[in-house]
Amino acid sequence: MKSTVYHPYHLVDPSPWPYIGSCGALFVTIGSVMYFHYSQPWVMYMGLITIVFTMVVWWRDVIREATFQGHHTLIVKQGLKYGMLLFIASEVLFFFSFFWAFFHSSLAPTIELGAVWPPQGIDPLNPFSVPLLNTAVLLSSGATVTWAHHALISGRRGEAIRGLTATVVLGLIFTGLQAMEYYEAPFAISDSVYGSTFFVATGFHGLHVIIGTTFLAVCLARLVSHQFTRHHHFGFEASSWYWHFVDVVWLFLYICIYWWGS
Repeated sequence: MKSTVYHPYHLVDPSPWPYIGSCGALFVTIGSVMYFHYSQPWVMYMGLITIVFTMVVWWRDVIREATFQGHHTLIVKQGLKYGMLLFIASEVLFFFSFFWAFFHSSLAPTIELGAVWPPQGIDPLNPFSVPLLNTAVLLSSGATVTWAHHALISGRRGEAIRGLTATVVLGLIFTGLQAMEYYEAPFAISDSVYGSTFFVATGFHGLHVIIGTTFLAVCLARLVSHQFTRHHHFGFEASSWYWHFVDVVWLFLYICIYWWGS
């Protein structure tokens, strides 16, 4: 017999997904080492498949708890908001370390780098070609996700779907342009500290764009399925916060690394 609950908090049921997801992360770590050293990628692929599977079923459970079981009360949503804000704050510090490494090397280049920045032998990318186009694409996606958010709050579901669809498409375009830029780059990650800081900083940002696009694609599917209302759409709200964070980080990357750093 189910006991009566006299509090607004959500005490989650036991779930196997944290354990299975951590096993997938362990497989990816071990598999990456095997792939790098012995060209055996199957353990890494197994870990990636496990992580993707965990994401799908775990998100399914959270959506079920929020939309159909009514566990996400006002105080639960308040806790989710604090958690998302703290997560974004941790991501800010994550990228801060990359900028620290970049400016540590670029503001006072050592004699090994030729005492100049960019280092001797490095042909940097033109900041006014693909990087500038990507800046326009990402800033446009920030505008479209804001349009979708305000349309949803105003009850204009059709506009919200169109705005969110445009945001997902722009995110995919950004990823494609960055992949093309990497393929045609005249330097590699092993080309001095310039290559290391460039590819690590922009590469992790590209990974965050892929993650944010996935978030927004899931929100789009939920919006089409009538799972969001004017007053109950925190999943979309959190995804839009994350997307705006990705936009701001790209502006700093473009100004500091692509433009000033070249």
